[in-house]
Amino acid sequence: MDDLFVKVQVEESEKEHIARPNLTAFQDGWLRLKKNKAAVVSLFTLIAIGVLAIFAPEFSKYSFKETNYDIIYQTPSLAHLFGTDQFGRDLWVRIWMGTRISLLIALIAAVLDLTVGVTYGAVSALSGGKVDAVMQRIIEVLVGIPNLIIVILLMMIMPAGIWTIIMALSITGWVNMARLVRAEILKLKNQEFVLAARVLGTSTSSIIWKHLIPNTVGVIVINAMFTIPSAIFTEAFLSFIGIGMQEPKASLGVLINNGYQVLKNFPHVLIFPAVVIVLIMVCFSILGDGLRDALDPRMRK
Repeated sequence: MDDLFVKVQVEESEKEHIARPNLTAFQDGWLRLKKNKAAVVSLFTLIAIGVLAIFAPEFSKYSFKETNYDIIYQTPSLAHLFGTDQFGRDLWVRIWMGTRISLLIALIAAVLDLTVGVTYGAVSALSGGKVDAVMQRIIEVLVGIPNLIIVILLMMIMPAGIWTIIMALSITGWVNMARLVRAEILKLKNQEFVLAARVLGTSTSSIIWKHLIPNTVGVIVINAMFTIPSAIFTEAFLSFIGIGMQEPKASLGVLINNGYQVLKNFPHVLIFPAVVIVLIMVCFSILGDGLRDALDPRMRK
């Protein structure tokens, strides 16, 4: 029988050898995200759109409110890269200003959703019992009411503006985040490291923010990636139907509404803002899928 086995010779220096470098969850996730070419391209596309939204209006010689009736509905040219609209305003500046406003609304709404949703879900899961039951009934009531109806009603009551749209998007936007965080924490709260923290006298808030939230960061980041394009689309829809941002302010919804009215004769007025909003939506979706695969421990090889 001994002839069937060959003893492996292991050098003394290799016995304690670490096969791979010690990486944090974020470092490991970034390495795996870089292997997803579509997600990387989407990330850099979003960065480019963000840079243009911040700096393009500032370094242009035109203002997004400046009118010139001598050059209305001009097609794209060197002087006006995206052409002009019905008031002779430069569409290059207006589109990137509108992108800036739409991204600002979406990012602030996403941060508010993340803060409220994560806190609410964590407290609900960790408290349990009657507290959890009452908090979940509140969520069920909010889920039962269509989100768009609440947003439209609030927009009709309050004056149109950036903060009104943000408030409208945030009223029920946090519900999905709260439910996801609660589900994750319910899986974690009875594990050994949480019980050890309780035995050592760690406060509930410290357990939530130092132990539970870091272990649900993958779910939080992925859901936030899908919350931002959803908020952009909702803002664009509200502005398109006339209860969101109003002229002369610019947002992607306002610009698409203007372009839709003259689509047959001047298609460039609609095409350019439509391309920008489609790029944002698609890139966030692809990046969200890439982050889901990169941050999921089960996807490790």
